[in-house]
Amino acid sequence: MDAHYDQVMKARAEAGQGTRQYFAYSTILDRDAFLEWRGQHGYDFFELPAGSLGEAADLALVYDFPSRWWGGRVAGLTDAHGGRVCGKVFEIAEKDWAIIQHKEGAVTGMSVERPVTVKLTAGQIIEATAFTTNPSRKSLEGPVSPRFVEALVRGARSAGLSEAWVEALKGA
Repeated sequence: MDAHYDQVMKARAEAGQGTRQYFAYSTILDRDAFLEWRGQHGYDFFELPAGSLGEAADLALVYDFPSRWWGGRVAGLTDAHGGRVCGKVFEIAEKDWAIIQHKEGAVTGMSVERPVTVKLTAGQIIEATAFTTNPSRKSLEGPVSPRFVEALVRGARSAGLSEAWVEALKGA
């Protein structure tokens, strides 16, 4: 566990009863890596629900956060008319939202929440929340992290995202 565990558990205790739609496009889709992170941070009780495949509209990935842990820049989102980012939408209980915030780096100020419009594979269009690089932490200096790209590819494959998307990720 790290120093943020108590903060997350307090937020869980104070949370409401509803749910939130979470659009995940990054390393949380790498099941093995997620389970490892979950165990390291004391959240073994939390299960990520099944989720639905989808594409967030008018967005693109941008590698704009230099990460010491990943050894290079990692991905956030940028507005891109006509662009798309593939991922998965999960319905998360309000009480568990703080765990998602921790995983995505919002607790440490690395990322911020942003609304996205997602077209699910079934054709339904929904509003969801994604995480992207905190504007105050953005930088394009240094190389993109090869380990991070490998994790994106593993996650995309394990989530069942299209092979075309997997190939696009490899080109980062």
